Amino acid sequence: MTNTLELKEVSVALEGRSIVKSLSFSLEKGEIGCLLGPSGCGKTTLLRSIAGFEQADAGEIWLESRLVSDPDRSVPVENRHVGMVFQDYALFPHLKVRENISFGIHKLSRSEQDERVSEMADLLEVQLLLDEYPHRLSGGQQQRVALARAIATRPNILLLDEPFASLDIELREQIAREMREVLKKNGITAILVTHNQMEAFAMADSIGVMRDGTLLQWDDAFTLYHQPASTYVADFIGDGVFIGGTVIDSKRVETELGIINGRRNHGFKTNDKVRVLIRPDDIIHDDNSDMQAKVLDKSFRGAEFLYTLELQSHAQVLSLVPSHHNHAIDEAIGIRLELDHLVVFAPDDY
Repeated sequence: MTNTLELKEVSVALEGRSIVKSLSFSLEKGEIGCLLGPSGCGKTTLLRSIAGFEQADAGEIWLESRLVSDPDRSVPVENRHVGMVFQDYALFPHLKVRENISFGIHKLSRSEQDERVSEMADLLEVQLLLDEYPHRLSGGQQQRVALARAIATRPNILLLDEPFASLDIELREQIAREMREVLKKNGITAILVTHNQMEAFAMADSIGVMRDGTLLQWDDAFTLYHQPASTYVADFIGDGVFIGGTVIDSKRVETELGIINGRRNHGFKTNDKVRVLIRPDDIIHDDNSDMQAKVLDKSFRGAEFLYTLELQSHAQVLSLVPSHHNHAIDEAIGIRLELDHLVVFAPDDY
């Protein structure tokens, strides 16, 4: 399948400072990607380079098999056929919803504009809002209108810059899932920029974790969580802690939680000292277990508690426990390890 977007060793510098460093990835038609990382890691600068707002200093950017950027040339923004949805939606306050949606398609005939607006309104379920002004809409409704306006131009790719940041926390995942459904149903290629991993998980097929302008790992959410390529990715994606271990052989590591058997060769030598990633879902509360841990802290999450537990060595682990198991701070509880993915790092890896 032809790639809608392909980046080859792209680097971007602003005011003499390197922001994006030799970064490569691609998206097939209809695929949704995400650049995930903390503020200042270069993800928005990279998105602006794809759109054409910033010039890449090295590497190549291809859109629909067309070279749009290399060190010697840069196709103007208006000729790249990209759509953008911004953090603040950038709706025009003096225009009604129908006029906002039709803003980028003014070259079409009036009948074609009306037809496209109606199509977008049906797609994003904003038919009843077409004669409203943006200030009368909720955050979620404004998001839908902004998406409708971006899609109305039928772009080659949709670029989404922190599009959920202005929404209430409880709305973000819901809107992300709804937006994914719309994009998937219509085969629209998109790339999302966010610092929120739950938004990334809810929306993207492939996620790239960025740090200091570099792409550390490009994978689906399941792989990032269960097979992180570095301790930074392991720390950044999901909850988890590291405990010490000693390598027994190519697939087994001994820890104070017991001997852990992995399914793949971990690449370390016998007797090597390593750090083992332990996720909250790896530690199972079991009243019948001989292994005990002390409750140091707990966080109520509705159906579950997230317990912080202290082992005999004073090392700490996390455990997700059904909320009807409401244990007191300093209480000792039984635990057992149930780990399907052995993830091992060198002690100095970060």
